Amino acid sequence: MKRTPIYGLMAEFATPTDIVSAAKRTHEAGYRKIDAYSPFPIEELAEAIGFHREDVALVTLIGGLLGMFGGYILQYWIHAISYPTNVGGRPFNSWPAFIVVTFEMTILFAGLSAVFGMLALNGLPMPYHPVFNVARFAFATKDRFFLIIFSSDAKYDAAETRRFLESLEPRSISEVPS
Repeated sequence: MKRTPIYGLMAEFATPTDIVSAAKRTHEAGYRKIDAYSPFPIEELAEAIGFHREDVALVTLIGGLLGMFGGYILQYWIHAISYPTNVGGRPFNSWPAFIVVTFEMTILFAGLSAVFGMLALNGLPMPYHPVFNVARFAFATKDRFFLIIFSSDAKYDAAETRRFLESLEPRSISEVPS
């Protein structure tokens, strides 16, 4: 009989207070590859699981800088190299005339990189996720809160992790198959 690989162990909690305290204890216990699911946003939960990534801002900055340089280079190429035309005695590289397009390209590239960077960093679109294999996870959109410890965590051991989750006193614990 072929055994399905395990994605992780998931614990179900009844209240937001329970999930936040369980997430804090899990993070303090040394588990780093964890996630929590809730029917509504809980501010303390992201902090409790140690989620502090702010990579979208960096992606947006890089996109904006690429847009700025791209817009300026495009105009310089057109006005000074490909089609040099003397308009009103101005030099071919008249940077004040390039400001508007450079600004607009900066905004366009920053906005697009923010949207696509957010989607990529969140792993979206994701039409399938292993947590949907757990029947009790259907309550995640109603009134239950779930905490999962991924099997890819360095500290993960099936028996020890189950004992740890049981010490958190959840409503139930489920294995999440891949």
